[in-house]
Amino acid sequence: MIRKTLAAVALAAVAVLGGCAAPTLPAAPAPAAHSLTPPSAESAVLAKSKPVSLDIPKIGAHSTLVPLGLNADNTVQVPPVSTPLQAGWYEYSPTPGERGPAVVLGHVDGNKHEGIFFRLKEMAPGDDVAIARADGTTAHFVVTKVDQVPKDVFPSDAVYGDTPDAQLRLITCGGVFDRSAHNYVDNVIVYARLVADGH
Repeated sequence: MIRKTLAAVALAAVAVLGGCAAPTLPAAPAPAAHSLTPPSAESAVLAKSKPVSLDIPKIGAHSTLVPLGLNADNTVQVPPVSTPLQAGWYEYSPTPGERGPAVVLGHVDGNKHEGIFFRLKEMAPGDDVAIARADGTTAHFVVTKVDQVPKDVFPSDAVYGDTPDAQLRLITCGGVFDRSAHNYVDNVIVYARLVADGH
């Protein structure tokens, strides 16, 4: 039986962007909730291993991955805006390659410079994403969908929801910049699924 979606145990909250940076995601599920259901026999998944780095050839995005936890208000942290080329992995989501949706966040810009995900909106189905892991393997993902959605209708179910296989979410901000709010109005979300792994 597939577990309840992570979004179902999250508080209802609006996705908020930190300045011109990546989004602070809605309130997150309890840590390690993704490990409650074992992988199914028909789904190719990898053992748990922390991600080390991210490589997206199409958009020239290359970064180490820092762990991101929760803020005091239970929203997901983002990398410091002072280092806009740094991407981060939400450490209470599955590790990339494990069953479920691993979540990686990055800035579109920050500190008056382009961010690691400045070109994320250019991604398209079929594009490749590689994440090197601490165990020496690399989780290879192929993009299945790219969405740009208003922050006030952030798709928590789609981002956090349970999946029968190993998937990945890449998230940043996008759309029009609201100068009065000092925020972009949308989120850009890339959805991908595991296709292979290697040493």
